[in-house]
Amino acid sequence: MTAPGTDPENDTPASTFRLGRRVRHWLAGAGVATLAAALGITLAVRGGATPACAAPPTGSTVHKGKASFYDAGRSGGTCSFPGPPADGLYVALGASQYSGSAACGSYLEVSGPKGTVQVMVMDQCGGCGPNKIDLSDEAFAKIADRAQGIAPVTYRAVVNPPLDGGLTFRMKRGASKYWFAVQVGNHGNPLRSVEAKGPGGGFRKAARQVDNYWTVEDGIGPGPYTIRVTDVYGRQATATGIRLVTKQVQRTTVSLASPATPSISPSPSPSAAPSSTPTESVAPTTTVEALAGAAPLDRPRC
Repeated sequence: MTAPGTDPENDTPASTFRLGRRVRHWLAGAGVATLAAALGITLAVRGGATPACAAPPTGSTVHKGKASFYDAGRSGGTCSFPGPPADGLYVALGASQYSGSAACGSYLEVSGPKGTVQVMVMDQCGGCGPNKIDLSDEAFAKIADRAQGIAPVTYRAVVNPPLDGGLTFRMKRGASKYWFAVQVGNHGNPLRSVEAKGPGGGFRKAARQVDNYWTVEDGIGPGPYTIRVTDVYGRQATATGIRLVTKQVQRTTVSLASPATPSISPSPSPSAAPSSTPTESVAPTTTVEALAGAAPLDRPRC
C-alpha cells in the first residue's frame, strides 16, 4: 500500500516538492551533471522518475494486473486536487501509466472478483510496477474482500465518462501576471494540451508539470484569461473570463464529451474545496468543439 499523496498547496508541502523548486532555480546556473555530483542524489518525483515510454490508459485497451488499497485522507494526491472525489472512489497508478501527471483526472473501470467500479486517477503509486494499481479503500471493497490485501483485476479507460458539471479551472498559489499556472479539473479524459492567452495576446502553449498544473513561465498578463483545452481524443473546449484568483475553483458547464455550447451554471460543486480557502463560483463563457473520435492521438509507441 502506498502513502497518501500530498497537495503542495495545502501549507504542508512534501520534501520532494520543496527539493523540486530548489532544483529549478539551481539548474539556471549549473549543469545537471555538476548538480548531481555536488548533491550526490538522483532527482526524481514521488514514486520515481517518469519512464521514457509512458502514457495513461486510453481507448479500449484492457489491462490485466493486480490491485491493492490505501487511504489518501483529505489529500488530493500527487495530482494536487483540492481533495479526493466526494464518492471516495479513486486510484493511484504506477509511474509509467501516471505518466508525469498526464493521467490525472481521468477515469478507469476496474473489475475484480466481486464486481466492477469506476475510479478517478488522483495519485501516483510509488511501489506499483506495470499494471499494478492502488485503489481507495472504498473502491477496493467494491471489487474484492479487503482481507485479501491484493486482488487480481482487469481495468481500462473510461472514454467520455459522465461527469457532474463541466470543466473547472484553479489558479495556483503564487500565480501572477508574470507566472501563469492553472489546474484544469473535471475533464474526464486525459488531457493532451492546454493553451492560454490574456487580453490582446495570442494563445501560448502551457507546459504540463508533475503536480498537475499547466504553466507559462514568463506569464501572460493579469487576466482575465481565455483557456483552450484539448484531450487525447482531439476534443477541444475554450473557456473565457478565467480570473487571476488563486486556490479557488472557477466552474463552467462545458464538457469535452459534449459537442455543444452549453449555458453557464454558477452553482458550486460539493467536492470542490476541502481546503480552508472559501471556494468562489464564477461564470466564464465557454465553447466546445468535437475534433475527433475515440482514437487517442500521439500515444507513444513502446
